[in-house]
Amino acid sequence: MGGLFSNAINHFSTITRHKLLVGKLCFRCGLYRQGLMHDLSKYSPSEFLVGVKYYQGDRSPNDAEREAKGVTTAWLHHKGRNKHHLEYWVDYDVKHKERGMVGMKMPDNYIVEMFCDRIAASKIYQGEAYTDRSALDYFNKGKGKVMLHPYSEKKLRLLLTLLAEKGEDAAFSYARKYMKAYRRYKKK
Repeated sequence: MGGLFSNAINHFSTITRHKLLVGKLCFRCGLYRQGLMHDLSKYSPSEFLVGVKYYQGDRSPNDAEREAKGVTTAWLHHKGRNKHHLEYWVDYDVKHKERGMVGMKMPDNYIVEMFCDRIAASKIYQGEAYTDRSALDYFNKGKGKVMLHPYSEKKLRLLLTLLAEKGEDAAFSYARKYMKAYRRYKKK
């Protein structure tokens, strides 16, 4: 860990590299607006300043803030403003009240953005150790710990598995076709 100024420069560099990479990946899927708008809230004071304070370089500063304070205010702010996070879609199940909070079905365009986000995060934090299996492996480690709607999980898992087994070209070719079909469906 460096000083505050060093942390600010490094954190800005990390989130900007991540944002640009997600943008590039979203563009490959035809999600141009989402690619441009991705994670802009990370530059807001409530997220950026916490990121600077807890910057480590090899993992999310949110993890360090959570360990230090028992909660991460930056993450609570972030997930409430960015629809590509499954946590944005957690709500009470009104049909089965006994279930409490559950994952709601995500729109397909946000599932695809989440796919791009997970790849970019894996590439940024893993560096040279990244493989096309990295995002799927990370997803599988969290299985059972997240509230993800079955439809959203199925679509995300399909994309991550395609990436792991067939590579980026195949996964992004599928995602592009998937988004074209989704846009046609939405116009009806």
